[in-house]
Amino acid sequence: MAKVLAVCVSEVRGIQKHPVPEAELRKDHGIVGDAHAGTWHRQVSLLGIDSVEKLQEKLDAIRLKPGDFAENILVEGMKVYELPVGTRLRVGTALCEVTQIGKECHQDCAIRKAAGDCVMPREGIFVKVLEDGTVRPGDAVEVVEA
Repeated sequence: MAKVLAVCVSEVRGIQKHPVPEAELRKDHGIVGDAHAGTWHRQVSLLGIDSVEKLQEKLDAIRLKPGDFAENILVEGMKVYELPVGTRLRVGTALCEVTQIGKECHQDCAIRKAAGDCVMPREGIFVKVLEDGTVRPGDAVEVVEA
């Protein structure tokens, strides 16, 4: 079963996020207090730890931490980028729907500057929140409907 390794937020866009003990996901909004929340299709971002580990293998001087790719939720046990758009996921107690896989990365991305690469544009996914809930590290991530 897939699980949440970390929940991360940032108060402004364009920077790395920092881990928090839990987050409230609000319907049609995203994570309360996160800069990327709002009434659009990329309310919450997810990234698999396997994607992070692939890049970590190439780095010597930098130790990657949760939130470094500006992901909201770091997931273990699921290749999130293989989920098709429209897939519904239970993330903690919230119900979400995959709306986008990957994204165009801005060139001044903090991790791209430091590491020379960023996996979020290729392997990160974005969801919108369909039902309110909370998410914490250790919570399950389950496909409800593909």
